[in-house]
Amino acid sequence: MSNPSATSSRMSAPELRATVSLAGIFALRMLGLFMIMPVFSVYAKTIPGGDNVLLVGIALGAYGVTQSMLYIFYGWASDKLGRKPVIATGLLIFALGSFVAAFAHDMTWIIVGRVIQGMGAVSSAVIAFIADLTAEEHRTKAMAMVGGSIGISFAVAIVGAPILFQWVGMNGLFAVVGMLSLVAIGVVLWVVPDAPRPVHVRAPFAEVLHNVELLRLNFGVLVLHATQTALFLIVPRILEAGGLPVASHWKVYLPVMGLSFVMMVPAIIAAEKRGKMKPVLLGAIGAILIGQLLLGAAPHTILTVAAILFIYFLGFNILEASQPSLVSKLAPGTRKGAAAGVYNTTQSIGLALGGVAGGWLMKSVGQNAVFFACSGLVLGWLIIAANMKPLRAARDQSKR
Repeated sequence: MSNPSATSSRMSAPELRATVSLAGIFALRMLGLFMIMPVFSVYAKTIPGGDNVLLVGIALGAYGVTQSMLYIFYGWASDKLGRKPVIATGLLIFALGSFVAAFAHDMTWIIVGRVIQGMGAVSSAVIAFIADLTAEEHRTKAMAMVGGSIGISFAVAIVGAPILFQWVGMNGLFAVVGMLSLVAIGVVLWVVPDAPRPVHVRAPFAEVLHNVELLRLNFGVLVLHATQTALFLIVPRILEAGGLPVASHWKVYLPVMGLSFVMMVPAIIAAEKRGKMKPVLLGAIGAILIGQLLLGAAPHTILTVAAILFIYFLGFNILEASQPSLVSKLAPGTRKGAAAGVYNTTQSIGLALGGVAGGWLMKSVGQNAVFFACSGLVLGWLIIAANMKPLRAARDQSKR
């Protein structure tokens, strides 16, 4: 994007408007997805098919399967047809799936709704749109804002979902998700600035897949979201079994998320401004590992679960805010769309894997087996991430 402020260290007003509005679209959509997690496994026990934890896991992860198959297509279609119509269409499909789930009265139709939700896989098109509307030197800042919006939407969702669930029930919660998607369509059409029609260029996916540093990040986001989905199969049930009804789960989530966000800020500053990206990322992965291990081994009182969740979400929020920015830094300019598409695809595979595998493990072995299996995955991720190159060296290699 050609912009007279390209040499400025600050975003221009159009760039800021584009980034904030597109990050808002990301946040609205992810809020809709995240709001289901804290309450769904408890609600499922009250409907036909919900006593089968494997089906519950499939319902949580089903949208990830269709997303993973369509991210690359949406990116390609937005190159050919324009960003706005493709993003608006995807959000409309997501809203349709939400309303199907809202009117469902058994697990089968909820799974159908979740599959349709996943067909609105607009993330790669949104990221490409941000690239269209921001100067190269501001793109990392823009991607970091998107990553931060995802973290904020997650915090709002897990705090607000139990309260909203108490007011409107699960059907109403799905309907709210659909309405949020329709609001996001309005933001796309009337708030986001127009961009020049992009020129379709065949994305060099082979080169992206050969970049070792990007592969580390792709594996990381797969593990991050697989373990998150599996965790929310169990944690709401643990809190309920500990005597805390669903409507009161916010009493755990609100202080946990609030404190983890406050503690995240110095870590992000250290990573971005002081060149400490690698130790911060490794520390965040370590926090997730400790959290999963303690959930599997420690006694499940409300206070201990809250303390463990703080450790886990401190790591999760750091990674959720920083990894998309790191992808944009490591991918050369002409490959940013391809890198984002692959990253989002592996993220969706992780969501689906966590739901299905977590549900199967919980049904076959028990809930502690889920936490220990997740710990094994995170340990593998930590070993792989420990070999990452410093950011400058990795970026220089990606340009060659």
